[in-house]
Amino acid sequence: MHDDEHAGISAFINKSTDKWERNALMLAVGALVPLENGRLGKSWKHADKLKELAEQLVLDPSKTLPLEDYWSAHCLQDNEHGESSRPSSSSHGSTDKHRARVASYGMESVPLGLSSHHPALALPTSIFTFGPLLFPLYKAALLRKRILLMHQAPVELACNFVYNISILSNIPSSVADLIPLEPLPTRLQPLFSVGVHDIDELSGKGHSREDMTDPGFGWIACSTDDVLAIKTDIYDILVNIPPEHTNQAKQKIWPQIKTAAGQELKASQRDLRRYRTLRHSIEQHFPNDTSVFRPSSQSKDPADLDHDTDHETEALIPHIDSFDDTSSTNEDHLTEPTSWSALAYNSFMWWASAGEKTGGLEDEIEHDASMFRDFNPSYADTPGSTTQQRRRSSTTLLSTGPGLSLVDNNTNTAAPEMAIIAFFHRLTANIFVTISQAVEHASERNEAERNESETNNNQEREEGGAAAGSDETAILDEDDTPPPTVYITGDDLVRMGLDVWSEADKKFVAELVELYWGRKADVQGGTIECCGVRII
Repeated sequence: MHDDEHAGISAFINKSTDKWERNALMLAVGALVPLENGRLGKSWKHADKLKELAEQLVLDPSKTLPLEDYWSAHCLQDNEHGESSRPSSSSHGSTDKHRARVASYGMESVPLGLSSHHPALALPTSIFTFGPLLFPLYKAALLRKRILLMHQAPVELACNFVYNISILSNIPSSVADLIPLEPLPTRLQPLFSVGVHDIDELSGKGHSREDMTDPGFGWIACSTDDVLAIKTDIYDILVNIPPEHTNQAKQKIWPQIKTAAGQELKASQRDLRRYRTLRHSIEQHFPNDTSVFRPSSQSKDPADLDHDTDHETEALIPHIDSFDDTSSTNEDHLTEPTSWSALAYNSFMWWASAGEKTGGLEDEIEHDASMFRDFNPSYADTPGSTTQQRRRSSTTLLSTGPGLSLVDNNTNTAAPEMAIIAFFHRLTANIFVTISQAVEHASERNEAERNESETNNNQEREEGGAAAGSDETAILDEDDTPPPTVYITGDDLVRMGLDVWSEADKKFVAELVELYWGRKADVQGGTIECCGVRII
């Protein structure tokens, strides 16, 4: 990102040669585009041509005519003065070096349609890379944390991850009206690739409401500079992504997510079940688009096909039906251990149901699958959709943002990328609708208590027991009274699709209520009652 107004994209090439220092010729051809069309300004549409220009230029760096031609075709027109910003032919000789760095601002000449370099096309890869860890990362993004992804070059895939996590954590417009505070933190700002030269700027990007004027406070970025990982004051969440060559390993190597304090973040048991359901749904509905989930280099172990035989406790905690999941062998260590309370609850339910799977778990699986299966691209929240269309269902609409259209107009079907976005936006909508209802109930309860108090005060005044000036004191006390505490029950957590036994999920909800509603929340977890007596 450049000056918060432009996005940059470049093609880098490294060629071995004896004619240059270190026996290598390294160059990059880049472009700048204005951020008038989404987070990247549609810069991906230049990617193929920039790669072609870099390949031509590395053969002879002195031949910059292709750069001149590309600049002439795509440079920004000065609409205000009616003059073109493209350079005159008389100045070619003095600006050859400057033009080696292409600055492209216009997108009018670029053909419409989805480019093969659109970052959203990496969404299935994101799911394969992060696995169930994508959900705690998504929650951190919803909380508008400062997220830093550490990786090795090349940076294209990591930049795609930055874009995709930002998109997945958008607040759908169908529920944006439920958030009372201004400015609305409706988006997470993607900074893409950053380095040591950005440390000062990153240090100044706080994430408190008072410090930020941008309604999208919080950011996500990626870097290859390890020194940034040492600067714990510039980020809240650090994600270490394994090198791409680890995809060839026999056993899946997962990313590692830590807080700035060094605490490792793991997925909840609910996240793990949701992840497996999501993968199963993707493979079921888009069998031709999920080869990323089955890398040919990874060996298949028969144990991979059964999730229920690896751990003794899993006999009491049923999972979804088995399916071909080549990375499931090593994914359980990514999750929080099953708590004793959860184990006791599932053991009790197993005993009460005579060893059958609990209906609640089956309902949970069906609910997750339906969030993916019932996606209708005609209801996508696009700039041209009406308010009535956007609000038709707060749990089925999504906000893709400008410039993102992955629907195949020829077949009227949605690509898996669009369905994945819809899945996460529906999950966000469920969370915000449930919290909004709890906030409303808290306000109604507080209003009822205040009315009852006023009624009692009136009765006391009628009886002569109220001191003079009590009305004014009551008004002053009412102004100084903080908003009522929001009570979130275990049933509310279930409706949000969260884990009632996870302390991390309860903390997430409490922080979410404080961030978006400015309220304190009392979040209750799961409970076990027998004959009206609470056991846990």
